[in-house]
Amino acid sequence: MMYFVVILFLFGGCLLSLMLREAFSNNVVVHHFLSPDYPKKMDPISIFFISDIHRRSISDRVVLAVKGKADFVVIGGDLTEKGVPYERIKENLGKLLTIGPVYFVWGNNDFEADENKLSSMLTDLGITLLDNKAVSLRDDGHENLHLIGVDDLNQNRDRLDLALEKTENSGFKIVVSHYPNIVDKILPEHHINLVLSGHTHGGQIHLLGYSPYKRGGLEKVGSTLLLISNGYGTTGIPLRLGAPAECHLLTIQNGQVSP
Repeated sequence: MMYFVVILFLFGGCLLSLMLREAFSNNVVVHHFLSPDYPKKMDPISIFFISDIHRRSISDRVVLAVKGKADFVVIGGDLTEKGVPYERIKENLGKLLTIGPVYFVWGNNDFEADENKLSSMLTDLGITLLDNKAVSLRDDGHENLHLIGVDDLNQNRDRLDLALEKTENSGFKIVVSHYPNIVDKILPEHHINLVLSGHTHGGQIHLLGYSPYKRGGLEKVGSTLLLISNGYGTTGIPLRLGAPAECHLLTIQNGQVSP
């Protein structure tokens, strides 16, 4: 009996260690996207995408891994949550600003903070809030590269139609939404090429292969490519299993995808 208890204790200790390691890992997943819709004469673009930071402090290792490699930074919501010190939020934003210009979309947990105070902090730091808005990241004189941010779906604040108003059918369109199910509102005539999202944490904890959400990754939805991130932080308990913390470095350029 004692032998069994020792084995069980060791197994539990190893499992807890693994879950902590996955929760606080600093994986930067690198993606190279080739698209025939990306403007032929436009230089490739690189974006650092991070979502669901929650209570974590962004590691200097992550910043060093992407600094000089990313043209822009996109925060996919849940920058914070209830109880996170504003000093930590500001420190995280400061680190991201050393990488490049920063764009932000709201996530559900961001509203647990003081919305006005958080908005003011972002604006004062020169961070662009994409609340149902679009910006042009590149313009070669003929075609644009649009970054389109959609507000929080959970509170019915999302207006994809408004965000798309000032974009045209030509060029390349990237939609950023905290929620992956924004794809349910994307129509073929919107000509959306890529969606960046988070929210699900990739299930966060998979027990015997089961979790309410599937692991993050890439999938094709119609003519749109959807990236769902496992996210960088955790919610509830600071543990993960089968869905390690991650952020992303994406490079997009013109080209044909091999069959």
